[in-house]
Amino acid sequence: MPMPRALFVTPLVLVLFALGTATPPSEPHLAPAATHLPRLVARGGTPTAALLARRVSSAPYDTYRSTGPGIRQADRFRAGSVTKTFVATVVLQLAGERRLRLSDTVDRLLPGLIGGHGNDGRRITLRALLNHTSGLYDYTADASAHPVSPADAIRVALAHRPTGAPGHYAYSNTNYAVLGLVVQRVTGHSYATEIRDRIINPLRLTGTSLPGARTHLPAPHGRGYTRDPADGTLRDVTVLDPRAAGAAGELISTLGDLDRFQSALLGGRLLPPAQLTAMLDTEATHGAYGLGIHPLKLSCGITVWGHSGRIAGSYVRTAATRDGRHTLTYRTDTDTLTDGDSLEQALLDAEFCTPAAPAPSPS
Repeated sequence: MPMPRALFVTPLVLVLFALGTATPPSEPHLAPAATHLPRLVARGGTPTAALLARRVSSAPYDTYRSTGPGIRQADRFRAGSVTKTFVATVVLQLAGERRLRLSDTVDRLLPGLIGGHGNDGRRITLRALLNHTSGLYDYTADASAHPVSPADAIRVALAHRPTGAPGHYAYSNTNYAVLGLVVQRVTGHSYATEIRDRIINPLRLTGTSLPGARTHLPAPHGRGYTRDPADGTLRDVTVLDPRAAGAAGELISTLGDLDRFQSALLGGRLLPPAQLTAMLDTEATHGAYGLGIHPLKLSCGITVWGHSGRIAGSYVRTAATRDGRHTLTYRTDTDTLTDGDSLEQALLDAEFCTPAAPAPSPS
């Protein structure tokens, strides 16, 4: 089953590692995934990695771990396609307020925007944009293009024929470039303003922002690296123009903020029940993707929900149980990892399928 890709999404992953047995609720616990971080460095080839895991249960924990001084818990970093979950939440809130319908077509809200080369905005609904069944070409797949606005990104996509007929799942960042314009059309405000007013401020996500044209990360932050395909050396890409990412991937955040967001979202604090149910409906994509969020079934049968994000110099993955009471966000300071898929799978298996280990006693 294809998973989200391109510009901001390339799910990484890890080999299941047996951890200890459950301990009495009175003892402190550590996140099982904490022991897996060194593998991201040793096998994945990332300079440093970090995670923040939280669980509310009879054996609760709140565990931060990193592999080195290059990443700190409070650091801001680029979160790539995790932006899509924020945008989708705003669109679904507007649907709950009856300011739009998921069955609305792009042409109804943005007349004439989508057309040419077989693309037809009269046939593409907001739901199809949200779950990547629109057929629109992914503008990030055109290596010769360097868009600096949503309009530029959409023009790049419309210069190509659709990747498939509407209804066929094909992950495309173009869908969220269009959704950003939909939010502006319906509310009169930018998607960044709506995300700030509807999500960031109410949840007090003090480390989260939409940078717009700002090329520097807010303090505190570490560095971000990408690997040169020619010689394998790491190149610093901390400073970059995020406008090409836009509503598909410009978000800046922290580990703690992303855990808090996922917990609030899946815990029902951001969406009414009907809209949250719609967000988690993957029928149209045969289980691959909901509306701005995607599931992953683990080896033990548990399904976790979240999103991954990749942008130059950064990879991040959020995951949470359906009730939002157990969350994990991890990140690396490079967008290029070796054996990423298997590493991430085992990391999530360890965290959500294995009882927590007791915390070590102070020496």
